[in-house]
Amino acid sequence: MGTLHPNSIVAHQGGEEEEVAFSSSKATHQQGLKNPQLDAGALFVLKSKGSWMHCGYHLTSSIVAPALLSLPYAFVSLGWIGGMVFLCVGAAVTFHSYNLLSLVLEHHAHLGRRQLRFKDMANDILGPGWGRYFVGPIQFAVCYGSVVGCSLLAGQCMKTIYLLSTPDGTMKLYEFIIIFGCFMLVLAQIPSFHSLRHINFVSLVLCLAYSVCTTTGAIYVGSTSKGPTKDYSILGDKTSQVFGFFSGIAIIATTYGNGIIPEIQATLAPPVKGKMFKGLLICYTIVLITFFSVSIAGYWAFGNQASSIIFNNFFDSTTGKPLVPKWFLMMTNIFTLLQLGAVAVVYLQPTNEVLESVFGDPHSAEFSIRNVVPRLISRSLAVVTGTILAAMLPFFGDVNALIGAFGFMPLDFVLPVVFFNITFRPSKRSPIFWINTAIAIVFSILGVLGAIAAVRQIVLDAKSYKLFANV
Repeated sequence: MGTLHPNSIVAHQGGEEEEVAFSSSKATHQQGLKNPQLDAGALFVLKSKGSWMHCGYHLTSSIVAPALLSLPYAFVSLGWIGGMVFLCVGAAVTFHSYNLLSLVLEHHAHLGRRQLRFKDMANDILGPGWGRYFVGPIQFAVCYGSVVGCSLLAGQCMKTIYLLSTPDGTMKLYEFIIIFGCFMLVLAQIPSFHSLRHINFVSLVLCLAYSVCTTTGAIYVGSTSKGPTKDYSILGDKTSQVFGFFSGIAIIATTYGNGIIPEIQATLAPPVKGKMFKGLLICYTIVLITFFSVSIAGYWAFGNQASSIIFNNFFDSTTGKPLVPKWFLMMTNIFTLLQLGAVAVVYLQPTNEVLESVFGDPHSAEFSIRNVVPRLISRSLAVVTGTILAAMLPFFGDVNALIGAFGFMPLDFVLPVVFFNITFRPSKRSPIFWINTAIAIVFSILGVLGAIAAVRQIVLDAKSYKLFANV
C-alpha cells in the first residue's frame, strides 16, 4: 500500500513547502537526468508550473463541457423531483470526491512523493497492478471516448451552422467531423497541459456564453406558442421507465465527470497545498450557474419532448424551421463549437502523456528532433484515429453512456473516497468514514445498473446504426 511508484516525484528536501517542480524545457531536461525513473510523459506533458487560477480553468474545461446540453434530456427520465435531486447530489458528491482526491495528493506530496497521474495513485495506494490493469485502461477509454464525442458534437454544430446559412447544402456530417479533425491536428501539438491555461480561460467564457444563450432560447420558446405543449409525465412502460431512470442518473454522473483530477493537480507549481480547493471553487461556481440554468429552463420549455441535445428543440419537429432567430442559433453553435476544441484537447492530454512515455526520451531535450518527430507523428495518429471513429459512429452517444457508467462512476465517485479512507484511515466511528463508504457502495451499484441500461439502449438502437450516417 505504501510502495513508492517509479513515476512519483521524490522530494529529498524536508519541509511541507519543499516539493519538486518542473519548469522550462531546459530545466525539465536536467530534472530528467537527475531522476531517470521519470518518463517523458511526466517530464514534458505534466509540467508543474500553474497557479490555482490556471487549475480552475483546467477544471472548468474538463467538467463544464457541451455534455451539459443533455441535462434536460436526463430530466425526461427522472422528472422534476428526481432530476433536481440527482443534479444536486451529483454536484455535492463530485465536489466532495474531487476535494478528497486533492487532499490525498497533497498528503503524499508532503511525505515526499508527488503523484502526477491517476494510475500512479492507484499503484501507490492500492498496490502494484491497479494502475496498469484497472485505472489506466478505464481512464484512457473515458478520456479518448470524450475526444471522439467532442469531434462528433463539433461536426453536428458545424453542420447546423452550414444548413442555417445554406439550407440546400449537400455536405455530410462526416465531412464536418473531418474538418474539425484537421483543426484538432494543430491543437494536439500544444506541448504540455500547462500550455492550455489561456485556451481554457477562453473555454470558461465560452461555456458561460452558450449556456446563457441556451437558457435564453429555451425561455423564449417555452413562453411563446412556438414550443410543444408542456408535458412533464415520464413516458413508456414500467420497464422502460426503470431503465430510463438509471440512464438519466448515468447522464448526470457523466456530465459531472472529470477523470483527470491528478493530472490537473500535477500542473500546479509547488507548494500545492490549498490550490486545488480554490480551483474547485472557481469551477463549481460555473457548474452551478450553467448546469442548473440549462437543466431547469430546457426541461421547463420542452418537458418530456426534450431532445438528447437541447439545440435540437430549437427547430420545429414538423417543418424543421428554427423556433429562434437564425443568427441566435448560429451564435450559440459557434460558441459551443469553439469550446469543444478546448475540451477535446484537454481530454487528449492523458493520451499525449501515454504516447510521450512510450515514444519520448526523457534524457533528450523536450524540443530536440529526437522528441519532436515522434510527438508530431504519434499525436497526429491519435487525432486521426479519433476523427475516423467519430465519423464512422455518429451514434457514439450510446457508446459514450456505457463508457461513462464504466469509467466516470469508478474514477470520480468511487475511487476518491476509497483512496481517502485507505490513506488517512478515519475512525469507523467518524461520519466521514461512513459517508465515504456509502458513496462507494451506492455509486458502484449505480455504475453497474447504468452500464446495463446503456447496453440495453445500444441493443435497441442497433437496428438504426449505419457507418458514416448523415444524422
